[in-house]
Amino acid sequence: MSQSFDITDFNSSESDWELILSNSSTNSVFVTPHWQKTWWEGLASDEMHLRIIKVTDGYKTIGIAPLIKNGHTISFLGSTDLCDIHDFVVLKGNENEFFKSIEAYIIEEEWEEIILESLPGESITLQHMESIAERNGYTFEKTTEDKLVGVPLPDSWDTYLASLRKKDRHELRRKLRRLEAEPDVCIERFSDPKDVLEAMDDFLDLMAESRDEKAAFLDNSKQNFFRYMAGRMAEYGYLQLFFLKVGGNRTAATICFDYNNERSLYNSGYSIEYSSLGTGFLLKAICLKLAIEEGRVYYDLLRGTEPYKYHLGAVDRDLFRIRISR
Repeated sequence: MSQSFDITDFNSSESDWELILSNSSTNSVFVTPHWQKTWWEGLASDEMHLRIIKVTDGYKTIGIAPLIKNGHTISFLGSTDLCDIHDFVVLKGNENEFFKSIEAYIIEEEWEEIILESLPGESITLQHMESIAERNGYTFEKTTEDKLVGVPLPDSWDTYLASLRKKDRHELRRKLRRLEAEPDVCIERFSDPKDVLEAMDDFLDLMAESRDEKAAFLDNSKQNFFRYMAGRMAEYGYLQLFFLKVGGNRTAATICFDYNNERSLYNSGYSIEYSSLGTGFLLKAICLKLAIEEGRVYYDLLRGTEPYKYHLGAVDRDLFRIRISR
């Protein structure tokens, strides 16, 4: 059969997109049509033009390329400050056919540069896009953008603790014992969209309080996006909002995505009044513990190399950015 591509929209591609995700080499919540559509509806500007490329082989959809065109630049749909992973969604075993069609689209389209960010190091896209650039005489640049960090999860909390470095294990246990000695300690967990939206003001307040750069990041546009995103992702069944309460007060918060048997820690915050207790760090550890108890296989701490991630036993891998120019 011969491959072909169409430039489509979310309505025309969403069902096929969902079908091939589970058999794609990259299957992250950030490459689902639900996340991508949420970002587009919440943050797209008038200068952006949607380019969802659906590649078919006969009657079978073999891949989706979620792209936007802004001026003379083609890029992934979504921004790196809110989307931790980008990639094409390609049905395994059809990579060569898919990228032949992507090459045909690139040759036909008018552009000056293609910028593809936040590609995991294991992504097949890196090699295929370099080959496309080489065949067509384009300039290809690949740079390390950041690290993706996460914890493979064993089947028990005790096994997890045993896997930590001695100092990290001792510190985690000590901090948990100290927390347990506080009055009225409990975990709140919300997944219903109505409950999530009612609690988002407290989440955003804790997020802004925890670090000056987070407070600067949370301008009105980002706050509005977080509220919209939380409601939509809760409707899709992905979002879990956690609070750690001490003495009746919400002292720390996390937003997590549960998808593909993994838990991803998307963002967090804590009250500096309780920083001596380490409630921000401990809630992240508790979310990990709950993920183990629920049978999840990976706790994804996503982009960035903050020290607390390695205290939780995380390992990292490279995240790349590629630029192709004519």
